Amino acid sequence: MRQFVICGHDVPTSPDFSLDALASEAGRLDLLCRCLNAAFLTSHGLRDDVQVHLVIQDEFTVTVDGATVRNLHPDERSTAALVRTALEHRDDAIGHQPAESSPGVSIRRVGLDVVLDECARDGTVVQLHEDGAPASEAKPPEDPTFVLSDHRDFTDTEAELLADAAAQRLRLGPTLLHADHAVTVAHHYLDTDGYANF
Repeated sequence: MRQFVICGHDVPTSPDFSLDALASEAGRLDLLCRCLNAAFLTSHGLRDDVQVHLVIQDEFTVTVDGATVRNLHPDERSTAALVRTALEHRDDAIGHQPAESSPGVSIRRVGLDVVLDECARDGTVVQLHEDGAPASEAKPPEDPTFVLSDHRDFTDTEAELLADAAAQRLRLGPTLLHADHAVTVAHHYLDTDGYANF
């Protein structure tokens, strides 16, 4: 299982936003949608061994499971509609219990601390960061969870949580990448066993 955790700092916690203004009215939900597409979509296929957790303002977490998700398409608008539908079910998420909003998509009333604890129990938490060790020099971990931020840096609180939870801090290359591109490169890193097998 591969997991990705993406912190969305400005995405609204309510579904009251237009699908036609994802970059402005929806707090850069367009970027998170591109991360979802990069995490799951292949050419004419879908990765079913992946889960993505979108941590929204450290208040809600929308989880997408590749094994069961339906109606995930390459365009940002329809992907954003899945997230918005999840937010419409936020009142059904009681405590840490998830509310399923559509097949393979659920929402919980938890923040980054809970998500990181769960991911650390399931495998290896890896923070992707420009100051990390080169990924090319590190063996790909078993059952990794890659943690990224949106267009903003991690907050001080998030950085502290990651310092405790992350077993590794890696950089994927010499050039800073958008989060969605980093997801693609992380998959390539794993698919090739650390760039060793093609």
